[in-house]
Amino acid sequence: MIRFIQNMGFRYVCFRIGYEIRLRSGLLKLHFPVHVKEKSFSLENWRQLPVQFFFDPVKINLERNTSLYQLKERAGKISQNRFLYFSSEWHHAKDWHTHPKTGFAFDSKKHWTEIPDFSRQAGDIKYVWEKSRFTFLYDLIRYDFHFQEDQSKLVFAFITDWIDKNTVNCGPNWRCGQEITLRVFNWTFAVHYYKFSETLTPQIFEKVVNSIRHQMRRVEGNISFARIAVRNNHALTETFGLYFIGLLYPFFPESGKWKRKGKRWFEQEIAFQIDGDGTFLQYSVNYHRIAVQLLTMAIGIAEKNQEKWPANVYTLAEKSLHFLQACQEEITGWLPNYGNNDGALFFPLTDCHFRDFRPQLAALASALKQDHAYEIGNWNEETSWFSGEKNKTASLQKTSEYRTFEFKDGGYYILKDPFSLTFLRCGRYGKRPFQADNLHVDIWVNGMNILRDAGTFQYNTDENLIRYFAGTASHNTVMIGDFDQMRKGPRFMWFGWIKKASGEIRFLNPDLIVMEADYEGFYHVAKGIRHKRKVFKEAGKLHWIIEDSLENVPANLPMKQIWHPCESFFDHYEIHAQDEKGNRMEYVKSEGWYSESYGQKTESPALVFATSGRFIRTTIKACNKGG
Repeated sequence: MIRFIQNMGFRYVCFRIGYEIRLRSGLLKLHFPVHVKEKSFSLENWRQLPVQFFFDPVKINLERNTSLYQLKERAGKISQNRFLYFSSEWHHAKDWHTHPKTGFAFDSKKHWTEIPDFSRQAGDIKYVWEKSRFTFLYDLIRYDFHFQEDQSKLVFAFITDWIDKNTVNCGPNWRCGQEITLRVFNWTFAVHYYKFSETLTPQIFEKVVNSIRHQMRRVEGNISFARIAVRNNHALTETFGLYFIGLLYPFFPESGKWKRKGKRWFEQEIAFQIDGDGTFLQYSVNYHRIAVQLLTMAIGIAEKNQEKWPANVYTLAEKSLHFLQACQEEITGWLPNYGNNDGALFFPLTDCHFRDFRPQLAALASALKQDHAYEIGNWNEETSWFSGEKNKTASLQKTSEYRTFEFKDGGYYILKDPFSLTFLRCGRYGKRPFQADNLHVDIWVNGMNILRDAGTFQYNTDENLIRYFAGTASHNTVMIGDFDQMRKGPRFMWFGWIKKASGEIRFLNPDLIVMEADYEGFYHVAKGIRHKRKVFKEAGKLHWIIEDSLENVPANLPMKQIWHPCESFFDHYEIHAQDEKGNRMEYVKSEGWYSESYGQKTESPALVFATSGRFIRTTIKACNKGG
């Protein structure tokens, strides 16, 4: 308990105790009334406000593209009440409260404080939140624009139906402040796109903006939970949401307060959550992308309205851009499937693959007035929506030499050459860890992720699967027996945080480079256990040598080196290992899983080299028949 308080902080512990008291006593419920008063808001007055949105709905600076057949197909499915969940799976959703997979219907009249986030009977509540997030509006709006087929009636039918079926502060869709804020963002995007549409009548406008106000009052009223108890992308979303809504709807009585507080809090969250080297506190590239999209919006909407953020916000945005582009595989635009990945892409404004980060990174580069370093492609559409401008033509500069990147604050070491990307993770935790993945190595060759991270799957599922995907076994690293590097606690918690870790990249000669890192962990197993890893890479060759060594491990526990190859790995590559005496080791295939998208998993056997010794040297190289 003492170590837990030291890790999480006294403020966090005191807040959680106080919050639970208010929640269980019903005091929190009293703070969020069900019966609220509506106000009168004028559509015509709103249309004449000098406040600027990202784009002018009368003249959007974007070329129409009627070859977007998948977009047309998605819009057709949405009109039939079928929705895309987590960027990967389609479900029919008959209402706003029923889980599409389990069939469990949440009580829409129960106060949100009485609805649990996690319930084995209900299943993962994210499946209910996903439709109510209204991300699907972007497909309808983009279809409207590119194919010039008016979708305004369908868009406002969905929005007004949600308002009718979701009583203020009741039901699962009022449970999460971030989900509420995202819904409000997406409604606001739709309202501005259809600003001069005949479908947007004074009655519909008043109904929608009253609901927006009620929802943001709910967000403000519980903002401390996001800023103290959660303090991750939730806090970024909610604090920016207060600024965003306060700016764009200045006629709300609370707007001045929301804008002022939201701006100050968002600045503070950016400074807290993004380290000086541009790495992100959630140790996840997908959650870092959330911060990127929010920064793009924050910088863009402020500039449109002659406002500025403190210099540190722009600096950390630039650092984030540099870090994520360093991690990016240049053929596909994908990044390692590293860290928690719940399928979130808040604002899907292109037809690019969910894993392709070029749309978001190009848009942020444009907001920062920087060269995004990508050629022109479908990924440029997001920039046009958020900035009202087209990306400038840019060509990614290929190099025949090594490029190395060290991000020591976050604990990431990256090596790039013209054919491959090698990504090594080794960090210490000053902030809450989410996966036990130190010294995981990801290898990409010519756009193929040949040795990969197994992903996330789901947050509310079988306990064994939760432990597998969050634990050490799902990563390309070393286990001691069946122990994770840290001790798993309930839900997202870990105990025995790794506090000592370091790494560096060195040239041994012009043609040989080594990525070297080590950490102290497995505190729940024994004191002083250290894992050291060296990754050697030869210039111009698809040839890696990985050396792992352990210190201070109890004699009865085996050393297990784990690899997660892609399906076609053995068509092009081979892997061999030897122990400290030079004896050849044979791998054993063990049960494994791979999850590229949230809620989806496929069987993918892991390769395990096991020894009673404390050293393994592994060679990975292209086969003679090609690679």
